Amino acid sequence: MRRGRFARLSARRIVWALAIVGALVVGYLGINFIEVRMNLDVDDRGPADAIVVLGAAQYDGRPSPVLARRLDHALGLWHEGAAPLIVTTGSKQQGDRFTEGFTGFEYLLEAGVPEAALLLVTDGASTWEQMAATARVLRDRGLSSVVVVSDPYHSLRVAQISSEVGLAAYISPTDGGASLRQLARETAAVSLGRVLGYRRVDNWFGNAN
Repeated sequence: MRRGRFARLSARRIVWALAIVGALVVGYLGINFIEVRMNLDVDDRGPADAIVVLGAAQYDGRPSPVLARRLDHALGLWHEGAAPLIVTTGSKQQGDRFTEGFTGFEYLLEAGVPEAALLLVTDGASTWEQMAATARVLRDRGLSSVVVVSDPYHSLRVAQISSEVGLAAYISPTDGGASLRQLARETAAVSLGRVLGYRRVDNWFGNAN
């Protein structure tokens, strides 16, 4: 009888412990979801040392609609005087002739930005890799503050990655909203990044731009 009672008590304790852990995890994810959602509307435009355009898909040297929106937004920030320098980032997919960074560089040249006001960084396929590579290049020039351009639902993660790689960042996203799937994915990335560090999460899983 005592053994049976002890087993029932132990089982109840395990169930309660699992329920508490589950509630804490759900609460933590919920808080991060709210923060990701709230940061959709953040738009801080500097001034800073450089505007950083995170890479996105390109089609044989032509920016995808996502990348074009980012480049056009960066162009507007540059004309407003947010920073004197625009950094275009991003490597290429297997089989591509051009990198995302080079495609952005050429796009902005054709839009009238002088070459002296552009900086090309082609290391990195993920957000963390692109920001880390950009931080190294800017530090070599004695620069440390940036306005980062990406999509709105990336804003919170981009700000935290920028801090992790040693950049003082303002975040100025393109126009647009976010789907529930995009918000959920960002919530998962932010939740893991805050606990494990974004570099480690990137090494394990990679992440979108």
